[in-house]
Parts: sequence; structure tokens; C-alpha cells
Amino acid sequence: MGDPWLEKYIFPNGMLPSIKQLAQSAEGLFVMEDWHNFGTDYDKTLLAWYQNFLDHWEEVKKDYDERFFRMWKYYLLSCAGSFRARHTQLWQIVFSKKGVPGGYLSIR
Repeated sequence: MGDPWLEKYIFPNGMLPSIKQLAQSAEGLFVMEDWHNFGTDYDKTLLAWYQNFLDHWEEVKKDYDERFFRMWKYYLLSCAGSFRARHTQLWQIVFSKKGVPGGYLSIR
């Protein structure tokens, strides 16, 4: 179960699949070539979005109300905190149908 506020206001009927759910869904269908977790860096992205939102609020506020402003600030900052606390993860997964001949070479 995710965060009730996020489920109600931001991502209705959304979910973040677990490692187990992703692996079970791919098993027998794909070869997992690479699994990279870059959630530790994602709070920086969310904080940059937050700052950009604040910097440009005067330009867009004619289309939105103060409730939206407060909700969006809460969303961006609470998500940044969730990633920083390692409660939420962000993965890039590379699958192939039958395996990359010679193996997959990550460019990280």
C-alpha cells in the first residue's frame, strides 16, 4: 500500500511495483541484462523541479489556485524526502527477449 494522500490526489489507482512483482512478471519472458537503482540521486531531481516550480509560479498562477500550489509543493518535497530516506526507489531495468549475445555492456 502506498501513501493515501498521493493515491487520492496525484496518482489515483497508481502503484509502485516491488522488486518481487517486477521479477515475477519478467521471469520466463525476458533476460534481465541490467538493474540500476538511482533512487539515491532522485531527491536532487525533485528539489530542482520544486525550485523551478517556485521560480515560475508567478508566470503560471493565473491558471491555478493556492490549493494547487500547496499540494504541488507538498508532493514534490514529500517525494524528495521519501527518496532521500530510501523509502522509495527508482530503477532502470534493461530486459532483452533472448539475452544479448556476449552479454550486455552497461554504459554507467
